[in-house]
Amino acid sequence: MRLLLVEYDASTANELAEGFAESGFTLDVALNGLDGRHFVEEQHYDLIILDVMLPGLNGWQLLQLIRKRGETPVLFLTAPDAIEDRLRGLELGVDDYLLKPFSYEELLARVHRLLRRGPTGDAASISIADLEIDMTLQRVSRGGQRISMGDREFALLQLLASRQGEVLTRKQIAAEIFDDDPRPVTVALQRLRSKIDERYLPKLIHAVGDDGYQLALLDDEAFDLR
Repeated sequence: MRLLLVEYDASTANELAEGFAESGFTLDVALNGLDGRHFVEEQHYDLIILDVMLPGLNGWQLLQLIRKRGETPVLFLTAPDAIEDRLRGLELGVDDYLLKPFSYEELLARVHRLLRRGPTGDAASISIADLEIDMTLQRVSRGGQRISMGDREFALLQLLASRQGEVLTRKQIAAEIFDDDPRPVTVALQRLRSKIDERYLPKLIHAVGDDGYQLALLDDEAFDLR
């Protein structure tokens, strides 16, 4: 899971970055709203943690940009007496808020709850053809048969399925799943395809061009996985 933290206080940002790394998350950090906007425009995130009071571009403006681009869950960090901030955030589409000061354990619990809920507030599940993916329970089946896979395999499938039809490059996949190392991507995709596609029709995981991959239900399946 990849998160974005937009927090002006460098000390707080560093402490949270250490905590999320220990909890197994990939975290990008922006210390101002302009850098936060750059991350939002260049990268897909599973959840964004956003401070209201930011230099350069405030939290309201950044939230509006995020909402124009989709339904990524957003958690606001606000001052304890900022009731108007919380009400305005809810009106603009923030998913949750946490009052400062807070413990990392409480923030982590809020993050897990939002990720389980998914972008729409419902149990996160994706279906394409006869492939069923339960994001909450991390269960995968095809044609009614359960498919066992490891954490990295599931994360890769989740990435492709959550952006089905979109062509992702090796670099994008590496940034999301493999700590920016593109070397394992091809082998990981081959292993995933052997589980998802080898014994089933239609084929769902495809290579596109020289460096692109997608999970999609295509009319023309004349693609080879490189």
